[in-house]
Amino acid sequence: MDFRLKVFYTVALRLNFTKAATELYISQPAVSKHIQELEEKYKTKLFERNGSKIALTSAGEILLKHTKNILEIYREIDFEMSSFISERQGSLRLGASTTISQYIISPVLARFHQKQKDIKVNLLNGNTEQIETALINKEIEIGIVEGQSKNQSIKYTQFLKDELVLVCSSKNPIAKQNEVSVNDLKSMKFITRERGSGTLEVIEYALKNINLNLADLQIEMQLGSTESIKSYLLNSDCFAFMSIHAVGKELKNNELMVLDIANLSIERYFYVITLMGKSDALSEMFIQNMSSYYNMKL
Repeated sequence: MDFRLKVFYTVALRLNFTKAATELYISQPAVSKHIQELEEKYKTKLFERNGSKIALTSAGEILLKHTKNILEIYREIDFEMSSFISERQGSLRLGASTTISQYIISPVLARFHQKQKDIKVNLLNGNTEQIETALINKEIEIGIVEGQSKNQSIKYTQFLKDELVLVCSSKNPIAKQNEVSVNDLKSMKFITRERGSGTLEVIEYALKNINLNLADLQIEMQLGSTESIKSYLLNSDCFAFMSIHAVGKELKNNELMVLDIANLSIERYFYVITLMGKSDALSEMFIQNMSSYYNMKL
C-alpha cells in the first residue's frame, strides 16, 4: 500500500500533523511532504489550513472514504494470507464503552494475546455513542457497548448479562437500611454518567417503567467515568446506579454497599456491535474467543 495514503489517513483522523508524525514515527516535515505529494498527484487540496488548525476539503473527504476501504482490504489480506503459515498475523481495532473497557474486556484481551501473539489489537475507549460513531466511520471493526440504540446500520449481538445496582458508601447512614422504596429515590442525591452513556440510557428507561424521570432525581453531578463516580461516592453521601461488574472490589472491601430497591430490578445486556452485513475472519475469530471465555466463566 502507498505509505502516503497511510500518512493521509492518520492526519485525517487526528487533524493534526504533529500527532500524526508521532503516531507514525516520522518527522513532521516528512508528513507534510507526503501530503504535498498527494495533493500534487490529485491536483487538488486535501486539507484547509487555518493557522494551526486543519480541516478536510471535499476532495479530502472523498479520499478518506476510499482510503478507509483500502486499509480494510489490506487488513483482511494480511490476516487471510497468514493462515498459510503457522502464526496468524494482522491487526484488529476494537472499541469498548467505559464500563466494559475497564472491567470486562482486559482478561479477554490477555487470553486472546496468549493464543494469537502476532495479531496487534488496538482498543478505543469511549461512551456508547462514541463507540457506535467510530464503528460507522470505520475507525474500528468491533465495538462492545452497554446500550442498544438500534441504529439501522449496526448489528447488535447480546454478549453478557449485567445488572445495574444502587450503590453508596458503606459510611452512608442510609446504607444500614439495606432496602429503599421507589419514592425514597426522589430524596436522594445522585451522581450519574454523562449524556451519550449507555448506562444512563438504561437507567432512564428503567425509571420510566416506574413512572419516574431523571428530572425527578436530585442529580448533584454528572461525571465521565465509572472510576470517578466510585471515588465521589466514597467521599460523599451520594448514590449511583452502577454495573455490578464495576463495583466488585469495593463491595468485597466493604467500601461500597448495594441497596435493594423494592419492586425495581435493572438488568441489561452488553452488546457486541459490527456493521450490518459486514464480516471478516479476524473479527469473527475474536468474537468467538470472547464469547467462549465468558461462557466458560458462567
